[in-house]
Amino acid sequence: MPDPSLTSASRQFDLIAFDWDGTLFDSTAIIVRCIQRAVVDVGGRQPSDQAAAYVIGLGLMQALAHAAPDVPPEKYPELGARYKHHYLAHQNDISLFAGVLPLLADLKARNHWLAVATGKSRRGLDEALQAVELRGMFDSSRTADETAGKPHPLMLQELMQEFGVEPHRVLMIGDTTHDLQMALNAGVPSVGVSYGAHEPEAFAALGPLHVAHSVAELHTWLRAHA
Repeated sequence: MPDPSLTSASRQFDLIAFDWDGTLFDSTAIIVRCIQRAVVDVGGRQPSDQAAAYVIGLGLMQALAHAAPDVPPEKYPELGARYKHHYLAHQNDISLFAGVLPLLADLKARNHWLAVATGKSRRGLDEALQAVELRGMFDSSRTADETAGKPHPLMLQELMQEFGVEPHRVLMIGDTTHDLQMALNAGVPSVGVSYGAHEPEAFAALGPLHVAHSVAELHTWLRAHA
């Protein structure tokens, strides 16, 4: 049960929004391989691991187009279909990072609203939440196919409107520059995590409050500062 002593006055943030892939869900390596295989399937040149990882967090078609600049636009539907084929074949290979469930439960007990803001599709996110038995843990979510892809701020803007929360009372947590840029565009503070898709050296220019190098470190920081 939530601790009634933890009022809004004792919290820095009322709403905490998480990216999904690479932040809560350990999916980076699988996504990279699926992007690479999809590009090769439609005749494109296989992108490097770094190029494929860079687009994680973007909307699917935006990501695939960026990762495969030599694939013509008329092949994008086939490219998307091949990515989904490979991902569905391997979606059970991925899981939450160790420590994520205790972290989320602790934040819920401290009366934070929790949300997901992700480049995944609505269908993909709902399937992932069901697969890892997280239904009920999050108070809301936004996906790229129902709002706008990152780094556009619409996901966070809609969440703020839904909960009636001012930007300074929201925290965005993510593993990519797309996540942190979205937060910056929305006027929302952010925290980066270095164990996902992007190298953390790129985070500094986007002004995160902290960069956590493990889920355990993120949990400790949130208990002290959120």
